Amino acid sequence: MPEVIRQHQHDKRVRIWSAGCSTGEEPYSIAIIMREMINPNWNTKLLASDLDSNVLNHAKSGIYRKDQLKTVSEPRLKKWFCDRTNDNQVKVKDSLKKIITFNQLNLLHEWPMRGKFDIIFCRNVMIYFDQEIRKRLINRYAKILQSNGYLFIGHSENLHNNNRYFKPLGRTIYQQIN
Repeated sequence: MPEVIRQHQHDKRVRIWSAGCSTGEEPYSIAIIMREMINPNWNTKLLASDLDSNVLNHAKSGIYRKDQLKTVSEPRLKKWFCDRTNDNQVKVKDSLKKIITFNQLNLLHEWPMRGKFDIIFCRNVMIYFDQEIRKRLINRYAKILQSNGYLFIGHSENLHNNNRYFKPLGRTIYQQIN
């Protein structure tokens, strides 16, 4: 994130995509980091997409059981979540939700996004596709990333021989090659 912030000092605009966001834990975690690290006056947006409308509706609600957040620090819980009545649940505060757009999206179909992203999280999604579809997805991710943008994939995934667009920065982090 510090590198993305440095790259955008001139336009103060950051775009991140959580592809295959499931029930929303990943995009809310990313949004917390964005809100904590990026000046609130900047234009920050996070797209969270998934094919499954049921998990997407759960994500949009921003409601989680308290035990699902046991790894979240107490200060972050107080800052970004509010308790719900007596049902042992918490809800993501609107101040955090407002930078996230949840949309249903099939990764194999046309993508409606027009702008480019600084970071794409596509963790544990490509494992469901064959090698040819993975290659197509990786090529599409490269085209929709900003120059030097970052792609995060799952621990059980890799780019194999499909990494002509990316250099590895770690086991699951890749940076686009210009």
